[in-house]
Amino acid sequence: MPIELTERFIRQYGQLPSAIRHKVDKALRLLESDFRHPGLRSHPIQGAHGIFEAYVDIKYRMTFERRSDTFVLRNV
Repeated sequence: MPIELTERFIRQYGQLPSAIRHKVDKALRLLESDFRHPGLRSHPIQGAHGIFEAYVDIKYRMTFERRSDTFVLRNV
């Protein structure tokens, strides 16, 4: 499924250390191919209808929402 990045996501991504950006890149590839991939552990966020969270690594997460046939990345 196609991915769209918000300006906030791009700004936050740019502030991450290089090693974490590489992990985010990998997570984005997994999300694009299969958002249910076990490595992402994606799940809906309680109390935030339509917003999902996926793991980048043990410390970092990214949030996204599904708009028709596109994943919109919100935060990282």
